[in-house]
Parts: sequence; structure tokens; C-alpha cells
Amino acid sequence: MEASTPIPAPEASTGKKKQIRRLEPDRSQRVRLIVQSVFILLNIFLCAQFYFFVRYFETGQSGPHVSRPAGVDGWLPIAGLMNTRYFIATGHVPAIHPAAMVLFLVFVVMSLVMKRAFCSWLCPIGTLSEYLWKLGRKLLGRNIVLPRWLDLGLRGIKYLLLAFFVFIVGGMTAAALEDFMMQPYGVLADVKMLHFFLRMSTTAMVIVVVLMLLSVVIKNFWCRYMCPYGALMSLVSAFSPVRIRRDAEACIDCGKCAKACPQTLPVNKLVVVRSVECTACMECVASCGTQNALQLSLPPQKAATAAERWRQRVVSPVAAAILLVVIFLGGVGAARLTHHWQTVVDDQVYREMIPQLDTLSHPGF
Repeated sequence: MEASTPIPAPEASTGKKKQIRRLEPDRSQRVRLIVQSVFILLNIFLCAQFYFFVRYFETGQSGPHVSRPAGVDGWLPIAGLMNTRYFIATGHVPAIHPAAMVLFLVFVVMSLVMKRAFCSWLCPIGTLSEYLWKLGRKLLGRNIVLPRWLDLGLRGIKYLLLAFFVFIVGGMTAAALEDFMMQPYGVLADVKMLHFFLRMSTTAMVIVVVLMLLSVVIKNFWCRYMCPYGALMSLVSAFSPVRIRRDAEACIDCGKCAKACPQTLPVNKLVVVRSVECTACMECVASCGTQNALQLSLPPQKAATAAERWRQRVVSPVAAAILLVVIFLGGVGAARLTHHWQTVVDDQVYREMIPQLDTLSHPGF
């Protein structure tokens, strides 16, 4: 999973390279913060609207009656996987939680185009994880870096979890998938998810607290080791044409990029960072003060001069943000226009089932 392009061993030199300082200040982290903030606010809005939607039926139709926000399906990745499998098998978009499939595919496309940018630019859990380890570094002065053998072993957990879900869902027939999603448990999977957070058991709360504490001392603990969604994005990102690329001639070998990388990748020793753990967060780029030494870019193209080749291949932070937003809005917009966004369930169904939610059992696979 760590395949990268190494540089040849350097020849002996008589002194350090002369640094040509960057002409313009780096804006990558400011732009990324804006995108993260917008999607955090969007998720807060969706969760608040969904809460009032559910409470309306839980309280006997008292209080404000708001429509169900389909975007909340983004918190149902397993439903997204199941509906994608159903769509591949039948060619039909499922009626229950279609937005889960749409968002699932949108995030996969993002990873195909822009590495694991979903994890570091859009995902609320990824954003929370990032600021937890930065808090830990501020409070403790450093983050713990696990030994390589332990780090590699733990990283395999998320791939095992992904393989488990793919194996289970992949083995289901289209009829079984449709039956599962049409049962009360499938229809109310989003409400179950809401109750998980609002009525968290002691065991679940302890697990969440432990994961958060581990994320304070170890960079991106959940995302790096446990998240099956991140594992899928990692595998897809292996085919992305966008990479962090280092110009060995311009680089002064200061090592700041490797120290800044949240994934602890040896950026300073590579020409092209091919690791699937790279989330295109551009923290390494932000740390580099040397002109044209490190950039997020497409493969180089033929040109008359090295400077021209560099200008042709760079993906600026603004361009990266625009690309992610276009993919997101394009996918959501297409689903809305084709009427494959909203779950097709009458309010009467919610009126009858939501008050009985606690009595519903998991139907199993």
C-alpha cells in the first residue's frame, strides 16, 4: 500500500543547496479550512433538520413539521454500498435511501479524481480527527508515532472491515437487498442512526471516548486504522492521476514536508507520493517554503522548459476545492433532476413506525 517513486542516491556535494524562497504565500490550508467549515455547517444543518423531522413523529405530531433531508443519507455508508450493489445488479435506483447511493458514488469519484481528498477536505469525522490530533500536539507538545510494524498491522484493520462488508453485501441477491431495505429496519436506518448518537449506550460511549482520546495522541487514529470507508477511498485513490510531486532539483532537503505529513509519509525522500494513505491535504505543501519544490499536481507534460512543465501540472488549492465542489454538486444535482434523491416513503409510514422504533429488531442478512 506504500508504493512510491524513490529518488536515486544523491551524489556527494560540497555544500547545501541554495534555497529559492516561494514567491507567493501558501493558501492550501486556508482554502481547505473553508471547504471543511462549509461541509461541517451543512452537516449540522442537515442533522438539525432531521432531528426535528423525527421529533415531530415521536411527539405525536407536535412541534414544527419539516421535510426529511435526503442528505442525511450520507451518514449511511452501508446503505450506500447495498444500494450500489442493487443498482449494479438491476440497473434500477432503489426507492429507499437513494441519496446514500448517490453520495457513496460521489465520494468514490472524488477519490478517483483527487486522491483521498474526501477524507481531509469534506468528511466531518476526518475534520474532527484532524483537530483532535492537533489539539493533542498543542497540549502534549507532540503526537505518538507508532513503530512501523505496529502501524502496518493496525492499518490492515480497516481493510479487513471493508472486506467483511463487501463480502456480506456482495453475496446478497438483488431480491434480498430490496427486501432488507423495504423492511421497517431498513426504512428507518437513518432514525436508528440518530438514536445511536442521541441515546448512546454506556458501552458505545466508552468506545467513542476511547477512540477520541487515541485520536488526540495518535494522528488520525480512527481514519488511519479503523474506517472501512477510508479503506475504500484508499483503494480507489490508487488510480487517481493527482499526486504530491517533489522537484528534487529545487528541494533543499530540509525535511519539513515529512514532519508536517499527517500520514507520516516520507515525502522528503520521494519524487512522487503514490501511497494510498495520502489524503491530498497539502499540509506538506504548506510547510514547504521553497519555490516549485513540492506541489499537488497531475503527471508532467512535455514542454520546452522545466518551468513550463511545472506550470502545466500544478493543481492549485482553489482548483482542488472547485473540483470537489463541482463533483459534489454535480452528483446531487443530477440525482435531484432525475428524481433519484428523496426516499419514497409516505409520512403515514413514519407516523406509524417511528413511535415503535425501539421494538424493531435487526432483520439480519
